[in-house]
Amino acid sequence: MKKILSLLILSSFFSFAQTEDEAMLKKIYDFSLTNSKCYSWLDDLSNKIGQRLSGSIGAEKGVLYTKTELEKLGLDRVFLQDVMVPKWVRGEKEIAYIIEGKSKIEAPVCALGGSVATVKNGLTAEIIEVKSIDELKTLGEEKVKGKIVFFNRPMEPTNIEAFTSYGRCVDQRFYGAMEASKLGAVGTIVRSMNLRLDDFPHTGAQSYGDLPKEKYIPTAAISTNGAELLSKKLKSNPRLQFYLKMSCQTFDDVLSHNVIGEIKGSEHPEKIMIVGGHLDSWDLADGSQDDGAGCVQGMAVLETFKRLNYKPKNTIRVVLFMNEENGGRGGKKYEELSKQNNENHIFALESDSGGFTPRGFSFECDENNFAKVTSWKSIFEPYLIHSFVKGHTGSDINPLTSNKMVKVGLKPDSQRYFDYHHAANDTFDGVNKRELELGAATMTSIVYLFDKYGID
Repeated sequence: MKKILSLLILSSFFSFAQTEDEAMLKKIYDFSLTNSKCYSWLDDLSNKIGQRLSGSIGAEKGVLYTKTELEKLGLDRVFLQDVMVPKWVRGEKEIAYIIEGKSKIEAPVCALGGSVATVKNGLTAEIIEVKSIDELKTLGEEKVKGKIVFFNRPMEPTNIEAFTSYGRCVDQRFYGAMEASKLGAVGTIVRSMNLRLDDFPHTGAQSYGDLPKEKYIPTAAISTNGAELLSKKLKSNPRLQFYLKMSCQTFDDVLSHNVIGEIKGSEHPEKIMIVGGHLDSWDLADGSQDDGAGCVQGMAVLETFKRLNYKPKNTIRVVLFMNEENGGRGGKKYEELSKQNNENHIFALESDSGGFTPRGFSFECDENNFAKVTSWKSIFEPYLIHSFVKGHTGSDINPLTSNKMVKVGLKPDSQRYFDYHHAANDTFDGVNKRELELGAATMTSIVYLFDKYGID
């Protein structure tokens, strides 16, 4: 009889707790969809400041703006962390042509981040197409030397998770120039990481690895329409030539900052939970999807707690990381200082997949904590949050190495993300206000639950 009574009491407790949590999530979503400032913050960040490439004036304006806005929330602490970041400047708009006899067809290209410039008057050479780095290596120096290598492996359209397709072909962008240079190539052109056919070239990080500087070769992305045309032309004329002119430069590292705001924990101030995104963007646009959206959503988590008078048990921080795009210095510096200060992080949530409709989360955690998370699925389902999976969570929180913690990545619908990713159309008008706010509410909800129940 006592056992039955205990079970009934326990069942009643869990039922009450779930009802309480459902009510709190309702408050969070209601606030986010009616009163959150995240969309207006993004408007300012995108339209008043614009591009925020690490080391640029725009990046520092972004630092000052977000610090000021966090201070207005009345948080317990707002501060900056010094970070030395690379300074790469694109220079004049790139010029490229497909040369057919005496005619020239303009090709939409943009330099990849960190690329060296061409010679002043531009580079002209025969071009050779490959689908992969492995295919390039089979050609050998004899067929590659003195040519521009054209990497033309498309993102696979049959993967429903678009990030899977991105992961399976981004190696040609990141390592292509390095591998082509080893075989004597004079430049590389890479098909943009984009699932649709359009005229926007998509930039992104690339690496020369440990090559000596004299072996660096210029490397650029070509739009998907441009890649299709170039491939077609090469089939009819394998001796086709390509012209490329770029004036990008790399300067000495400069000082920048991570931006941090926090609410001190009421019961366990020594336990830290962080949420955020990366403040830097590529320079072709204002980076509204990548990752202005993630930054303002992270800020909105603390805004929501303050406005709802929720007093977290643990210390909640928003961290706006600098230099995710071309170096990852912000995440690494945050971890370095965390170790120096003996900080104990129990939870980290990153939003860096765009401001689209949220679908769920990815987790890096042990089985006990994953079981806890999946027990919360039912209270998220009314908000159409249904995907709870294990997997990559975020580049900036990846370096964090506290003894035991849960890492989480927000998973928005990924179908349209690569239409904008690293391209000139990643602007404010591509972000839907309601979708952005739903993402902020979803992030706030998972932070609330982990704050309330802790980690196992």
